[in-house]
Amino acid sequence: MAITPLAALHRKLFDETDGGKFATLKDRLIKKHGETDRLAVMEILSDYAREGQLLHWRSSLVNSIVGLMQPQELKDFFTWAVTQPTLAYWGIDGLLKSAGKEAYGTVVALAVADAMPREVRAKAVKSLAVFSRQPFDAGLSQDPGHWKLDSLRLDDVLAWQRAGYPDGAGFAPPATHASLADPVSVLEKAAARLEKRLAKERKQDQDLARPSNWLVIASEADLAAIDQHWTLPEQYRRFLARYSPLRVHIDSKRYFQGLNLYGAAELIKAQHGYAYNPVDQKVIVGWPANYVVIADAGADPYCLDLSAIADGDAPVYTAEHGAGTWEFVRHADSFVDFLKEVAKA
Repeated sequence: MAITPLAALHRKLFDETDGGKFATLKDRLIKKHGETDRLAVMEILSDYAREGQLLHWRSSLVNSIVGLMQPQELKDFFTWAVTQPTLAYWGIDGLLKSAGKEAYGTVVALAVADAMPREVRAKAVKSLAVFSRQPFDAGLSQDPGHWKLDSLRLDDVLAWQRAGYPDGAGFAPPATHASLADPVSVLEKAAARLEKRLAKERKQDQDLARPSNWLVIASEADLAAIDQHWTLPEQYRRFLARYSPLRVHIDSKRYFQGLNLYGAAELIKAQHGYAYNPVDQKVIVGWPANYVVIADAGADPYCLDLSAIADGDAPVYTAEHGAGTWEFVRHADSFVDFLKEVAKA
């Protein structure tokens, strides 16, 4: 009897000992047969996750299975997977997808289990937050693998359990200024163009527990703190008030390692290492006193020159870090021109 292409891939996958070749076979299996023979592919992958010889690939395959499965499928497999420390990280998502709210008790137990690896416990909290729409992950990194144990809100999780696992409200998008949808001035139009670009980024990757790539209305407290430090150009001050960048990163070849555009909440701290040494609590000698860092690209600063304010705006200068002395060059004639460039980058 002839061996089918799927059976041949199955055999090759289990026989392969080279990690790179294994990855190619796994991708071919999912791409060629993931839709037409989805159940059979999931069975092959789950068998490998249980018994495959390349141990470091087992956890990754669990994640692949989660991507292929439909709700309520493979409950027995995921019930077993979360008992395995090396598979539990992605197994948590599979268990929630297959068992729904019935899995809450098991996942809570993983979150509070001292014997489980830190990243598994963090993943349990993150996945519970996503599935239940409770704010257990508010303000934390999108990747729970980066969480510290003391950041796990276990008391909140246990209180939620005692309350009977109620659904939460989720996270509302940050508040934005109405002029982004109906821009009139030159500044408003530049900000609206940047918002359009950022909206595309958010569509691809966004976690409202810690939102990124937004232009938001700044808090009065942040603006007051800024006003105590500087008298900013009117255009930039209005930009911060109405369109304060919230974790905005512009991924573009125009800027070395991409551009980080600072918002009102981080502008003062952003001067650390440039104009101010927070360890010694001293002004850094050699930094131009009238320069305010508003962005950086791979630590290369972009600064407003407050000594050259004219018509409510100021030029933007930049320099390469690590050269020993700062050698600034004029980058844009005004902040609005810089904003237009960023929006098009």
